[in-house]
Amino acid sequence: MNKMNYGCEGLCVVISGGTSGIGLAAAQRFLADGARVYILGRSKERGAQALCYLETQTGKQTGKQAVYISCDVTKQAECKAAVAKIAEQEGKPDWQLDILVNSAGFYREQRLEQLTEADFDAMMNVNVKGMMFLTQAALPYLRSKSSVVNIASDAAVSGNYGCALYCATKGAVVAFTRALALDLAPSVRVNCVCPADVDTPLLARQLADANGGYTLADVAAAYPLQRIAAAGEIAHVICSLAAPANSFMTGSVVTVDGGLTAG
Repeated sequence: MNKMNYGCEGLCVVISGGTSGIGLAAAQRFLADGARVYILGRSKERGAQALCYLETQTGKQTGKQAVYISCDVTKQAECKAAVAKIAEQEGKPDWQLDILVNSAGFYREQRLEQLTEADFDAMMNVNVKGMMFLTQAALPYLRSKSSVVNIASDAAVSGNYGCALYCATKGAVVAFTRALALDLAPSVRVNCVCPADVDTPLLARQLADANGGYTLADVAAAYPLQRIAAAGEIAHVICSLAAPANSFMTGSVVTVDGGLTAG
């Protein structure tokens, strides 16, 4: 990872889905930039592994500069409890959450004719409900110059074959971003990143579920750049959007897709 200066030194960052993939890569970059980072996730084991990884990669002290908070974002009460715990740990009555990154989400290929109510609820709960309720819990601490970055997908912009529900959830994230940017202006900025395929555990599961139907090489061939993204490349865009230097950018939807949606 190249050292970048995002201007986030001393800022407080909360990242949902921060124990793996894009969220973990963003945590690494924010930490390297001097921010205090709280990573949220459901698995304490993955949380501990993520903290070890961050300490190894950045040399920053976990437990102080990097903290894992257990949270299932699909549950409103857990979102409130997680933010309250962070506020308590920050220990200041005027504590401000400078940057919130809503990165928790999951992907599943499933045609509409196969969809059940349980499938619908599971994906909507993580990709939409979780994002909205974690942001709601954070609202009292989002003040002047705070920034929210939501993670959607290229599927929110152009649609994809065989995953109508996923496309709908990510389309909702884009609409939520634009609406919230209006509601929270002028004090809080809200933007959205739409990545295409990224080298993460989520993609690995997708390929495993395909059971040989297509390969990583097949996925990469669909892109004008002839490859998929590294998680750090998406993290760089997240950090750039959240950075104080981007103070005139809100309500924006930024695609990071190797040219996939250019045509």
